[in-house]
Amino acid sequence: MKRTHLPLNALRVFDAAARHLSFTKAADELAVTPAAVGQQIRALEDTLGVVLFKRMTRNLELTPEATRALPALRAGFLQFEESVRILQDGQSSKVLTIAAPRDLMAKWLGPRLAAYGARHPDVRFVVAGIDGTPDVLPDFTQANLDLAIVFCGEPADEGIHGRPIGAETLVTVAGPAAEPRIAHPADPEAPGITVADAGLAIDAAAAGLGCALVPATLAAADLAAGRVALVGTPAPSMRSYWLVAPTPQWRQAKVRAMVEFLRG
Repeated sequence: MKRTHLPLNALRVFDAAARHLSFTKAADELAVTPAAVGQQIRALEDTLGVVLFKRMTRNLELTPEATRALPALRAGFLQFEESVRILQDGQSSKVLTIAAPRDLMAKWLGPRLAAYGARHPDVRFVVAGIDGTPDVLPDFTQANLDLAIVFCGEPADEGIHGRPIGAETLVTVAGPAAEPRIAHPADPEAPGITVADAGLAIDAAAAGLGCALVPATLAAADLAAGRVALVGTPAPSMRSYWLVAPTPQWRQAKVRAMVEFLRG
């Protein structure tokens, strides 16, 4: 019989009925009715072309063929269980590899990883810095990433699934001096000083080098600490920070747990 045609559920019912020598007790174990157990056994006997049980007045007896087959069947179920354990162990690793723009790591992600690690001391993080240019997704085929965070509109790449960390706004922040304007990749048209990313733009503003238009997510901690001050009114953003990964990655419990934490 081909593997794809193996009646696995019926074999599981047979194993339970053979252990108890009772359809009723097997039904209790499997949380089904005795009639359902009987139907599965009859269907299995029809499929295999053998008799598995001798129906006695008060109990069941295994046929010789069934008795000989049971050790191999139970060994097979143990192998199935071990295979499932191996699969789960492979994707329940306590190492979580995350790619994020360096400014997001410094201004927002780092403290949250520390908080998550305090709750889950067995988890180890590997953080890869990536290009913070808006709308650029990392190449998941070239890096062993579980999850990435990018500043973009809704990801449109085929096979990539994403969830936003939250709605984003743009804020202008300044330190002791409000001019000149500090430019960075998310605000490339601004005149004045040019820095590599929005995190450096916030630091430059705090140092008195001017003002910077940056995502509110990045500026929140510095605003709360008084390193910079808000100038003007926040503006809507067409982009936000998204947690992204190839669609199959979202089945991993460790990925789902981290996404839930970061979005919470």
